[in-house]
Amino acid sequence: MGRNLQSGERLRPIDLARRHGLSTQAVRNYEQAGILPPADRTPHGYRTYTPLHAHALDAFLALVPGHGHATATAIMRTVNRGETDEALRLVDESHARLLDDRRTLRAVESALDDLVPGTEPHPSSGSGGTLIGPLAHELGIRPATLRKWERAGLVNPRRDPLTGYRVYGEADERDARLARQLRRGGYLLEQIAPFIAQVRSAGGLEPLEAALHDWHARLSARGRAMLTGAAALDAYLGARG
Repeated sequence: MGRNLQSGERLRPIDLARRHGLSTQAVRNYEQAGILPPADRTPHGYRTYTPLHAHALDAFLALVPGHGHATATAIMRTVNRGETDEALRLVDESHARLLDDRRTLRAVESALDDLVPGTEPHPSSGSGGTLIGPLAHELGIRPATLRKWERAGLVNPRRDPLTGYRVYGEADERDARLARQLRRGGYLLEQIAPFIAQVRSAGGLEPLEAALHDWHARLSARGRAMLTGAAALDAYLGARG
């Protein structure tokens, strides 16, 4: 933007840093990353900032909790390049991901509603079941992922005695679907394994219910943070004129 946006009150790097609880090096790093507009320089080469830079830093720090560091950085870079529509598109995409995460949570809750206490994880007889390739295709993952989940204890398919192929019974497919949903929700394999074990043993769904409650809380906090970020971003856009 033009020099008119750099007019008015002059701020030193330390002034901007103290106001936001940052180090002066962090402020310089943010400018170098394109999160802040370029600063003017004194004849001796020192950076000077303005209230516009304070608005930019306000916006970035408010965007990070709801959108994450990478997306918040991309939003600020596009705004500072004058590409407001692209910045708004990035905001929209982030909101769409939050909506998708909410749908995922509902899907997990639905999967838990379908759990039948006392169900054995594997059929003791019969040759029915699904092979690794078709199951992976149905879940939209790679067979290698199912093998990784098996090593982590998330699924435990039986082996066909003649071919040695993995065979996934009905309960195995349920466990795999639940694992996929929880992975989409951001849970690590070592966090998912105890959940699956609880489901298999039918020892109670309390740990799962607590996790779902935490998941709800995190999504709500993210949504609120996005509102805060939107207000700060709007203020920055207004300051840019």
